[in-house]
Amino acid sequence: MQNPPLLPTINSPKDLVGLRAADLERLAGEIRETLCGLVEARSAHFASNLGVVELCLALHTAFDFSRDRLIWDTGHQIYPHKLITGRYDEFPTIRTKGGLMGYPNPAESDYDLFVTGHAGSSVSTALGLASGDQLLRDHENRWSVAVIGDGAFPSGVVYEALNNAKRNGKRLLVVLNDNRMSICHRVGGVADYLDRLRMNPIYSGLKEEVARVLSKVPLLGDPVERLLAQMKEAAKAGFHGGMLFEDLGMRYVGPIDGHNIALLRKYLRMAQRGDGPVLLHVVTEKGHGFRPAAEDPVTFHAPPVFQRDCDRVVAMAKSAGRTFTHVASDSIRDAMAANNRVTVLTAAMCQGNKLEKVRDEFPDRFFDTGICEAHAVAFAAGQAKVGMRPIVDIYSTFLQRSFDHIFQEVALQNLPVTFMLDRGGLSGPDGPTHHGVFDLAYLRVFPNMVVMAPGDASEVAPMLAIALEHPQPCAIRYPKAAADVVAGQRSPVRFGKAEVLREGPDGAILAGGALLGECLKAAEQLHLEEGLSLTVVNARFIKPLDTQTLLPIIEQSPFVVTVEEAAVAGGFGSAVLEACSDAGVSPGQFRRLGVGDHYVEHGEREELLADLGIDAAGIARVCRELSHAPAANLAG
Repeated sequence: MQNPPLLPTINSPKDLVGLRAADLERLAGEIRETLCGLVEARSAHFASNLGVVELCLALHTAFDFSRDRLIWDTGHQIYPHKLITGRYDEFPTIRTKGGLMGYPNPAESDYDLFVTGHAGSSVSTALGLASGDQLLRDHENRWSVAVIGDGAFPSGVVYEALNNAKRNGKRLLVVLNDNRMSICHRVGGVADYLDRLRMNPIYSGLKEEVARVLSKVPLLGDPVERLLAQMKEAAKAGFHGGMLFEDLGMRYVGPIDGHNIALLRKYLRMAQRGDGPVLLHVVTEKGHGFRPAAEDPVTFHAPPVFQRDCDRVVAMAKSAGRTFTHVASDSIRDAMAANNRVTVLTAAMCQGNKLEKVRDEFPDRFFDTGICEAHAVAFAAGQAKVGMRPIVDIYSTFLQRSFDHIFQEVALQNLPVTFMLDRGGLSGPDGPTHHGVFDLAYLRVFPNMVVMAPGDASEVAPMLAIALEHPQPCAIRYPKAAADVVAGQRSPVRFGKAEVLREGPDGAILAGGALLGECLKAAEQLHLEEGLSLTVVNARFIKPLDTQTLLPIIEQSPFVVTVEEAAVAGGFGSAVLEACSDAGVSPGQFRRLGVGDHYVEHGEREELLADLGIDAAGIARVCRELSHAPAANLAG
């Protein structure tokens, strides 16, 4: 009779105490089987989680994270951690509305300290935890551990933290999870450096023995002293990898096998015997334990639902069809084919931005900076300065990381950099760290900046053409959504001009972006059910706003509703109200629909739009209320 599975009996990491090595190996297998079962039901982060199973178990058996501190950088590899920290029963709900978040979430467990969805910040926050514990005299028995992948490791903020670690990091352990991948293959000099460390045939035990012998040799006079100093430096270069980290004041250990639980536990405990900070270099395989994911970790980073037969994928769900991302990628490709001054830059998101064909066709004008968005923007500014026409293609939420460089190097210099903001709006199951709802507010404040929001997918290419001809910085934001096209007679996209799709005397709906289709559905529904004849405007340009078109409509309409898949604070609706104020126009009943002053949790985009009242039904409901309200009622 088979033993019952272990995983359902693990209600907290304390249940791991006392398990034999064989039990931990069996538990690792059960975790992988659970991960495979999840992706048979829904798309989720997969290969990265398969790669950290043994590391997760080793960490939780070497440390007590009910007292010690643990931060998972980026956080999409959090699934094994969730499974052994009391969330096994809820695990099937992950990434569904009302279920577990696909990233660390302190609201779920005390074992999650930060909601981490952006890369690179773990070392800084872990260092802050260690420093705080030290100041509170609670540092003797606490360790702060940051697990960071090699893809995130080149982020500039990591080196800002390492630069300060020597002073404040007495109980700091940085676990560098090196799987030779970001989402796609990693790039840059740091990647090459880590590859050299991985290939070093001299393992840690010998390195430490050589260093220990040399440290005990007495210095007997100047010639000998110089010789010994040279020997020590040679030993560091030849036997002891990680000189970069050693020179920053961190004790470097590794590289070691990240799938050997016993070895991991040995080195984690060794790290605790020192007086930090320590960097433990762990080599893992993304997709480990499931052959298709290990062979193709890019596809299996967050794959569509698939069916499997043991270690073989027998069927994989097809994608839902063309999205705004596909349209943007095709538009970029066409622009690069038409103009050899056009370049494209992305930050480790070649696959996410569907730029593989662009990369392959124009390798000399394609630039992947790694997870270094600030560098990407400043780099683009340099290209623009000498006459190139760079396109910075980055998710809206990630572009926030380069806010100062958009200001200083691009907008202030008035350089013609084009920003393509993918995932502008709600990103669905990825949740609050990934929703791109703040871009309108953080971009339109900059002088010289043009901000465009296509009402449907047909407007992406003409907007990009306008941006690449315009002598100032331009931004185009579009959602993670199907590439739907609004039917009917359409006017061409012209700089700074809105489009009126319906005209009526009973009220107006002003659409600031890709919810235009929902606005038209709402207007049609109200016409059929209420007999209301509404004006519907596709703003197209958030900045400059087409006041020549919009202000007369606002003056003549009994009510006005602005709609945007973005934060209403500082967004499109705010821009319209500001324009009214500047022009001395007093709107009647006015309502801004969008994301309020709160963070939106994870769920399918359609579910979230409905919750926020910015789907067709929600827009119609508000218009109906305003049409029945007394004329004197000025809705905020």
